Amino acid sequence: MFEISDIFIEEKSVLKEGKELLITDTDKPVISFQLQSDRRETSLRSACIRVNNWIAEVKEQIGIKYEGEPLKPFTRYDVEIEAVDDRGNNSTKCAEFMTGRKRLPWSGKWITDEMHVTEKPNSPRPLYFRRKIHLEKAVEESWIVVTAIGIFDVLLDGRRISEDYFSPGFTDYEHNLQYCCYRIGELQEGDHELFVTVAAGWAVGRTTNISNTNQSVSLLTADRQALLAEWYIVYKDGSREVISTDGAYEVTADGPYQYADFYDGEIYDARFKETDWKWRKADVITPDIHPMIEARYGEPVTGHEIFAPISCEEVYSGEKGETEIIYDFGQNLSGVVEFEAEGETGQIIRICHAEALEHGKLYRTNLRSAKQEICYYCRDGKQTYAPRFTYMGFRYISVSGIEKEKIKVQARAIYSDLTVTGDFSCSDERLNQLQKNLVWSGKDNFVDIPTDCPQRDERQGWTGDIALFAGTACFNFQMNRFLGKWLRDMKAEQGKLGAIPFVVPVRKGVTPSITTSCWGDSCILVPYAIYWSTGNREVLHQMYPVMKKYLADVSRWAMAGFIKNHSRYIFSLPFQFGDWCAPYGNPKDWLGKGPWTGTAYYCYACQVMSEIAEALGERADCDFYRKKSEKIKKAYRIRFMDGDGTLNEEFQTGYVLPLYFKMAGQKEAEKMADNLWKLIRENGGHLNTGFTATPYILFALADNGHLKEAYQLLMEDTNPSWLYQVKKGATTMWEQWDVIEENGQVKEASMNHYAYGAVGDFFYRRICGLEPVEAGYRRFRIKPMPGGGLTNAQCSHICIYGTIRVAWRIEEGKMKLKISVPVGTTCEVELPNGKKEELVSGNYELQE
Repeated sequence: MFEISDIFIEEKSVLKEGKELLITDTDKPVISFQLQSDRRETSLRSACIRVNNWIAEVKEQIGIKYEGEPLKPFTRYDVEIEAVDDRGNNSTKCAEFMTGRKRLPWSGKWITDEMHVTEKPNSPRPLYFRRKIHLEKAVEESWIVVTAIGIFDVLLDGRRISEDYFSPGFTDYEHNLQYCCYRIGELQEGDHELFVTVAAGWAVGRTTNISNTNQSVSLLTADRQALLAEWYIVYKDGSREVISTDGAYEVTADGPYQYADFYDGEIYDARFKETDWKWRKADVITPDIHPMIEARYGEPVTGHEIFAPISCEEVYSGEKGETEIIYDFGQNLSGVVEFEAEGETGQIIRICHAEALEHGKLYRTNLRSAKQEICYYCRDGKQTYAPRFTYMGFRYISVSGIEKEKIKVQARAIYSDLTVTGDFSCSDERLNQLQKNLVWSGKDNFVDIPTDCPQRDERQGWTGDIALFAGTACFNFQMNRFLGKWLRDMKAEQGKLGAIPFVVPVRKGVTPSITTSCWGDSCILVPYAIYWSTGNREVLHQMYPVMKKYLADVSRWAMAGFIKNHSRYIFSLPFQFGDWCAPYGNPKDWLGKGPWTGTAYYCYACQVMSEIAEALGERADCDFYRKKSEKIKKAYRIRFMDGDGTLNEEFQTGYVLPLYFKMAGQKEAEKMADNLWKLIRENGGHLNTGFTATPYILFALADNGHLKEAYQLLMEDTNPSWLYQVKKGATTMWEQWDVIEENGQVKEASMNHYAYGAVGDFFYRRICGLEPVEAGYRRFRIKPMPGGGLTNAQCSHICIYGTIRVAWRIEEGKMKLKISVPVGTTCEVELPNGKKEELVSGNYELQE
C-alpha cells in the first residue's frame, strides 16, 4: 500500500473528513502532502500537482508554492496531487480550498450605535445588529463575510452559523484585522433575518485597560463596538446579490446580554422578550483605525473537551448568608460552565470560578480584579445556558441561588483549534502526569494568542513565556498558523529602533517596548522553533528583518554599556529580567543577574541568527553573526569566569545558560557542569534557577557528563521541583513552584502558566531521544538516554511527513527499541551501547 495520507494548504490539513473548507486571501498558497506505505524504504520518485490549470512536477513533499495564474476572489479551487514512489506505485488524492475577498473593495460600511456609552473602566454592554430581508427566489449558495471591532456571534433565522468563539480574534487592530467567511449553502425564498451580537472582547473590553479597576485609564482600540459585514447570495437562476452593512441595519443595546467581559464574565437575563427590544437605525461611521483586513489566517477558538463534575458539596457561606454548591471538575482549564436548570422568573443563579479551594471555599485572591462570574436571571421552566463572550480559568465553581437538584452543570474547555501532534508516556506515572499538565497549560493559554495565564486580570501575550515554551509547544501541537498570526502583530509592533514589546499584541500606553533578552529574543526563537518543526522557511523570511533590527538594537545597548561593563559585548542595559522568579531572594536579586542572562542570551541569539541566515542563503549575515557569537562567548568568560570553568559569582543560572548555549569548550564545560551540580547538591538537590534557565537545566547536566544527576533533579518531588506540583495534585503548570505550600496554604499566583512546562523538551529529546537534524524532521535522530529508574518510555510526533514513533523498553539490562520512520525522512539511530544505524521509511525493532 502506497498512498497520499494528507494534504496541507497554507499549513492547514484539508484532506481529512470533517475538515472545513479552507478560505484564504494568499496570492500563492503553499502546498504540502504526506505519504504512507506498508513497505520499508519507500521513497518519493516524483509528484504532479494541479491547481487552476497550473501543473507542477516536484520531487519534494513540503513547501510547494502555487505559481499559476492569479487566483480570483470567492472561487473554489481543486487541488489534485499524484505521487509516484520509487517502485512506480502511484496514489492520487484531491482536495479543495476557496479564496476569500482578496483585494475586493468593501461594499459594506462600518456600523455602530453612536448613542452607546460605556462607564469606564467597565466593558460596554453587547450591541445587537439585525437585517431583515425577503428573498424572491431560491438560493443556490450563500456566504457571509464578517468582522468587528469587538467579538461577534452570527445567527441566521435564529440558527448560529458557526460554533467558533471570540471571532475575529485578538490582533493589533491598528495594523491587522481578520474577517471570517461562513458558508450558508442553500436558502428558500421568503423572509430571513441576519442577527449579529457584538461584545467587547479585546478591542473595547477592559482586557486592554490598566489593571487597577478603580483608576483604570481607557486605552482601547475604539470607544464602542462596530460591525462590518457582507452577505453574498447566488440565486439558482445564476444572478447574484450582496447585502452589506449600512444604514438599513438596525441596532440596539437592549438585549439579554446585560454585560460581557473576559475578566468579569457575563450577566444574562433570560426574561428578555422579543417585545423588549428597542431597535433604531444603525449609524454608519469611519473608524479611526485602518488595518489590513484579511481572511482568517490564525486558528479559530472552538469548544473542546467536556468535563462532568467529579464531586459536588453544599456549603454554607456566612458572608453571603446562603448555601453554595461547590463543584470540582478534576481539571484546571480555560473555558465555561454550561448548565440546564429548572427556574422561576426573577430567580438569580450566580456562578463563581476559581483554580483552588482553601478551607473548603473557593480561593479567588489570585484573580486580582477579575470577577470570573456568571449572573443568570431565570425565566420560568426548564432552560439552558452557555456563555459565548467570556471564558474563565478554573477547576472549581460555586453555584448559588438554586437547589442542587434543579441544576445540572458541565465544564467545556475552550481554546484555539490546534491539532495535537505529540505524545509522551513512560513507566513513571508522575512524569506522565507532568506531561498531561504541560499539555493542558498549553491548551489553556492558547486562546487565540499565547497568553501567560487564563484566570486573572492579565491573559496577555507575554513574549518571554512563549520564547521558552515554543519548542515544547511545536512538538505537542501544530503551531505554525497560530504562532504565525501572533508574529504578524509582533512585526507590526516592533519599536522604531528594534525593541520588542513585553506583550504582543501590545497594551497601548501600558506595555513597555524595551530591548531585553529572552523576551525580545522571542522574535528569533519562536520563528526558529516553527521552522525546525515544519521546515517552512517562509516564517524566517517574514521575520528576518525584525530579527536583524532587534539584534542591531541589542548591539547598540551593549555598546552603550561599554564603560560600565568594560566590554562592547556584555548586554545588561537598559533592562533585564535576569533570574526572574527564581526560588531565592526577591525581584531585586533576580534583576541583579541581568548581565549574566542578557549576555548569554545575546550569544545564543547570534548563534541562532547565524543558522537562520544560512537557511535563507544570507552568507554574509551568517558569517557576521557567527563571529559575533564567538566574541560574546569570549566576553562572558572574561567578565564572569576565572578561566577554568568557575563563575566569579556562582549561581545556577550563570552555569546553565552558557552550558546549554554551548559557550565553552569541552573541558571548561565539564568543569562548569561539575560546579552546577555542586550548587544543586548544596541546595538540597533542588534547582534554584529562574524563568530564563529552568527549561535548560536538565540538558546542561545530561549533555555534560551528569545524566544520572539530571534524572535525580527531574525525579525530585520536594519544593522547588516539577514533581512537587504533581504531588500536590496539580493538573496544569504553576507560575511559581509552591503555589500550594506544604501546609496546604494557597499563594497568590497563577496555577496555569506553561513556561516551566518546557521541561517536556527533555522528555522528547533526551528520554526518548527524538529530535530533528534537518528542519521539518526530514532527517531526525533517535538517541535515547535512559535513567532515573525508568524501564520504558515512548513518544510520537506527527511531523509534516507523517508520524514518527519511538518506544524503548529495558529488559535484562538491555534496551529494545521500536521506531516508525515516515516516508520521505531518514532516521539516525544511536543506542546507549553506541550501536548506530541509519533507517529510511518503515517500522523497525532494534536492540542492544
